[in-house]
Amino acid sequence: MKSSYLRGWCANPRAEILSGIVVALALIPEAIGFSIIAGVDPKIGLYASVVIACVIAFTGGRPAMISAATAATAVLMTGLVRDHGVQYLFAATILMGVIQIFAGVLRLGRLMRFVSQSVMTGFVNALAILILLAQMPQLIGVPPATYGLIGLGLAIIYLFPFVTLVIPAPLVAIVALTAVAAAFHLDVRTVVDLGELPSALPAFALPVVPLTLETLRILLPVSLTLAAVGLLESLLTAQIVDDMTDTTSNKNMECAGQGLANMVSALFGGMGGCAMIGQSGINVSSGARGRLSALTAGLFLLLLLVSLQSLLAIVPVAGLTAVMIMVSINTFSWRSIMRLRRNPLPSSVVMLATVATVVLTTDLSKGVLVGVLLSGVFFAGKVSRLSRVATELSPDGRVRTYRVEGQVFFASAGTFADAIDVLEPVERIIIDLSDAHFWDISAVGALDRIVLKARRNGRAVEVVGLNAASTTMVERFATHRQAAEPAPLSPH
Repeated sequence: MKSSYLRGWCANPRAEILSGIVVALALIPEAIGFSIIAGVDPKIGLYASVVIACVIAFTGGRPAMISAATAATAVLMTGLVRDHGVQYLFAATILMGVIQIFAGVLRLGRLMRFVSQSVMTGFVNALAILILLAQMPQLIGVPPATYGLIGLGLAIIYLFPFVTLVIPAPLVAIVALTAVAAAFHLDVRTVVDLGELPSALPAFALPVVPLTLETLRILLPVSLTLAAVGLLESLLTAQIVDDMTDTTSNKNMECAGQGLANMVSALFGGMGGCAMIGQSGINVSSGARGRLSALTAGLFLLLLLVSLQSLLAIVPVAGLTAVMIMVSINTFSWRSIMRLRRNPLPSSVVMLATVATVVLTTDLSKGVLVGVLLSGVFFAGKVSRLSRVATELSPDGRVRTYRVEGQVFFASAGTFADAIDVLEPVERIIIDLSDAHFWDISAVGALDRIVLKARRNGRAVEVVGLNAASTTMVERFATHRQAAEPAPLSPH
């Protein structure tokens, strides 16, 4: 574990530093835009991006992943800031961090195993669409030269790698477009036009809020939502970076690391945030694989804000827009479109539903929730069809035997109950469960209904073949065994 952590700092420093510089530039318009969404000064989003990127470099469980202020968390802050002020936002962010640390301690990162590949693909595609839509304000009602710069930027981004891979193409594009805009005095928007930039280092300060139960009542719902959405986006992004780099990550460590980063952000005047798929994509595609890139991004962003503000101010927004359009194009899973007809229908439905929900609500958590729920429904339906009931009548016509095979649970319990005819004029019914397994109380309830209905109609019922786990469940929850003359249970 220790050696792996150290390798995360030592891997290819040149690529890590260059990638971090590109990411720092890409963080600026996003941080300012997310601050506006949350209803706070731009410096609060910029400070958050600096602090979170630096802290998560040390505490995160996914090297090369970038965390900062994000839209997913910003949209949840608007009401709190409007109704109670920015100090309550800082307090809510600290509580958000505490909750996320507890999530890491409780190892809730394991829940990622319940997110299907279809949901992951839908999440990625929806995020690519949201990244592109977020660039619309920079494409509508702007000077004509803006479109030329964006086109030139995209050409550099996609053609420069044929020249050399030593320097990241997005960095070259931003520098080139800045030089062109300055040399020809082009009438285009620059970074300074996005909002007031901070001119001093962030200062440590505790939130000024009353320490009362009423304050906790106000903060807790917001903090819980922020923590859940932040962890969801971070863990999904971590999984995507895992796939992009063919490496693994420590999801529980990431949960705790996100929590600590958010707490420190709030203590230095920043808002809460989480992992960013767009900037993480830039980082990885620029060659980063370790922790140094995230630290470089945070420190270089701070350097730009404090020492190189005049240089940062002249960077054209068109250059940053070109980079984010590239991220959107590269993030989208184009193969998923080609596979829509080849994949099983339920998988395609889950993916499209996830995309539609996210795009319509601009809420990644709602899209993932819809996708996970649909995946569960389709999975339950598929498993329920794997169970079957075979029947056999004894030669003398007095005993009917039902042999149940497969998994009996809430989705298949009804089919199991309907397959057994307790009204047939036989003396005894044998239910053989040797090749079946009971998973929940719905299965036990179905067995109850069969046995009790058979007894009311004068049929003797014998249940045989229950495995140990199913026997335990029947003994605990079945009501037919509490009757005066219970049916015999014959486990293996």
